[in-house]
Amino acid sequence: MREKVDVLVIGAGPSGTVAASIIKQAGYAVKIVEKLQFPRFVIGESLLPRSMEALEEAKFIDAVTAQGFQQKFGAKFVKGDKICDFTFKEQFTKGWDWTWQVTRADFDKALADAVEAMGVPVCYNTTVTNIEFNGSDSVTTVEEADGKQYEIEARFIVDGSGYGRVIPRLFNLEKNSNLQPRKALFAHTVDVNRLQYDEPNRITAVVHRPGTWIWIIPFSSGNTSVGFVSDPSFHNEFSGTPEEQFRAMLAAEPYTRERFKDVDLVFEPRVLESWSATTDKFYGEGFVLTGNVTEFLDPIFSSGVTLACVSAQTASKLVIRKLKGEDVDWEKEYMQPTMQGVNTFRSYVMAWYEGTLDKIFFAKNIQQDMKNQICSVLAGYVWDETNPYVKNHEKGLQRLARTIELMEKIEEEGKNLV
Repeated sequence: MREKVDVLVIGAGPSGTVAASIIKQAGYAVKIVEKLQFPRFVIGESLLPRSMEALEEAKFIDAVTAQGFQQKFGAKFVKGDKICDFTFKEQFTKGWDWTWQVTRADFDKALADAVEAMGVPVCYNTTVTNIEFNGSDSVTTVEEADGKQYEIEARFIVDGSGYGRVIPRLFNLEKNSNLQPRKALFAHTVDVNRLQYDEPNRITAVVHRPGTWIWIIPFSSGNTSVGFVSDPSFHNEFSGTPEEQFRAMLAAEPYTRERFKDVDLVFEPRVLESWSATTDKFYGEGFVLTGNVTEFLDPIFSSGVTLACVSAQTASKLVIRKLKGEDVDWEKEYMQPTMQGVNTFRSYVMAWYEGTLDKIFFAKNIQQDMKNQICSVLAGYVWDETNPYVKNHEKGLQRLARTIELMEKIEEEGKNLV
C-alpha cells in the first residue's frame, strides 16, 4: 500500500509540527509520522522568546495559550549569596520579551493537535524502517504498532525526529559532538513550599559547584521540575536508589535544601546522559534535518526547543521554494544560519562550564548595555549579528571576563592601598 504527499515530516515534536504547519499553509499536502504515542514525556521545559516568532508563524500561539502554562519573563542565576537576574524586557534585540515554562508532554501534544486540526494527518506509533531516494523524490517505508507496513511517496522529507535521528542513523551521517559528556538526574516535584520563596515562579539556575548546576523550573500546576547536571563523576558521589540520590543532592545544596525537603515526587527521578550529538550535514537531495536531529547541545540556556522551532521555520520556507521549482542554496541559506545559532549557543554552554560566564554573571559591576546584549542571547536571539556578543560570541565573552577580572583586581588593590 502506498500513499502520496508533497512533504513527509518525521517526528511530531515542535520542530516537525512547526515545519508541517508552515508548509501546509502554503497549500501543500503534508503528513507527519511519529514513532511514539502522544502525550509522551520529554525534557526541554523552558522556552525562549525567539521561539515565539516561529510558533506565531505556525499559528500555534492560541493553542499554547489555552494550556495555561507558566509565563516566563526572564531567568535567574544563583551562586551562594550572589544573584544574576536577566529580564527579557531589557534585551538588546527587539522581539518577544516573554515566553512559557511548559510540561513538554502537554506542549507537544497541543502543537500536534493544532497542526492536525489544520488538516495535516499525524500518525502515531509509526516507525520509519527504510527510505529510498530517487533524486529529491523518495519512498519511505513505515511500520505501525500492529506490524502493518506501508509506503509513503514524497517530493521532500523534513526530518524532525529529535533524539530518534532517523535519517542520520539510516544513512550513517552521525558524528560525535565536541562537548564533554554530561549527566542529569531530574524529577518533577510537588512544590508545596514554593510561595514561601522570593519570585516563586521564576526559572532559576543554581551553581552548586564548578561544573555542576541545578535547574528549577516552576509550572503553573504547582509542580516544579528540578534537575542536577554535571560530569558523571559527581553522580558517583551519591549512592542508593535514584530517589535516594536525588534527595541527597537536594539536601547538599543550601538553595534547595528546605524548599524541596520531603516533597512528593510526581515520578521517580530519571537519568539523561550523553545527549550531545551532531551530523556532518543538515541537508541532502530530497531532505532537510531540523531540531535536535541537527545538534542538541545542553540543557543550560534552554536552547533545544528554540533551535528546533527556528530551524524548522527556516527550513520550511526553503522547502516551499524548492517545491515551487526555485533554486535553493541549502549550504548558504540553511546550513550556515543554523550553525550560526548552534555555535553561538555552544560558546555560551562552554563558557558556562569553563567558568567564563561565572565571572561575568556574578561580577560586582557590569555595564547595563553589555548585560542587555547577553540577555538577548539568553532570549534566543542568536542570529542578530548586530549584537557583538552574537557576532563575536566566543572571543567577546572571553574578553569581557578578562576585563571584569582585571577591573576587580584593580579595585581590590586600591582598597588595600587605602
